[in-house]
Amino acid sequence: MVADPNERLQVKICGLKDPGRAAECVALGADAIGLVFYPPSPRFVTPALAGEIVGALPDASFAVGVFANEPEEALLAAANRAGIQRVQLHGQEPPELVAALRKRGFFVIKALFATRAPGFAEANRYEADAFLVEAGRGRLPGGNAETWDWKGAAVMRTGRPFLLAGGLDEKNVERAVEDACPDGVDASSGLEIRPGEKDMTKVARFLAVISGIRSNPAPRRIFP
Repeated sequence: MVADPNERLQVKICGLKDPGRAAECVALGADAIGLVFYPPSPRFVTPALAGEIVGALPDASFAVGVFANEPEEALLAAANRAGIQRVQLHGQEPPELVAALRKRGFFVIKALFATRAPGFAEANRYEADAFLVEAGRGRLPGGNAETWDWKGAAVMRTGRPFLLAGGLDEKNVERAVEDACPDGVDASSGLEIRPGEKDMTKVARFLAVISGIRSNPAPRRIFP
């Protein structure tokens, strides 16, 4: 996770439901894809479908299971069924769950929020491998297409690597990166035709913009 001045921002495209589109995201340049295991979300996937998506990805890519306030045993069952070793906790999970999952060998990303708990100031409570930061408004834990004052996330630069999220698309991602100086970005709703269905033209344009962004300071790697 050492910063490399030649390293580009890493990109996670979240909320994939189709194996072909997930593989295409990686082919276009995404470093990771996110699979949502939160039933109320229009981007929800079952462990069986998640397993199909994971199986369609190239070996060098990463799949991240996204959970929100899921009991530990249910989370483990879903992750194991899908063949996922990286999880994102997008609710009000306690630090103890993060520690327990890491002891089991999982790579853990913990979400922190600008408008609700846990907030950015609570980062030192969590022994996560990385963080994801977003506004925290809207009906769903994430994927609400809510842009926000990204400058508030710049305080996260002094800690562990972090992904910036919240309504990102090809038109605003450069400004968001300039404001927050993240190590990577996470996009979902801003790249969709409708909730749960990615627009691959938007994905391609988004990734093309990212390829031209050079962050200062240099980004640290989240997905090795």
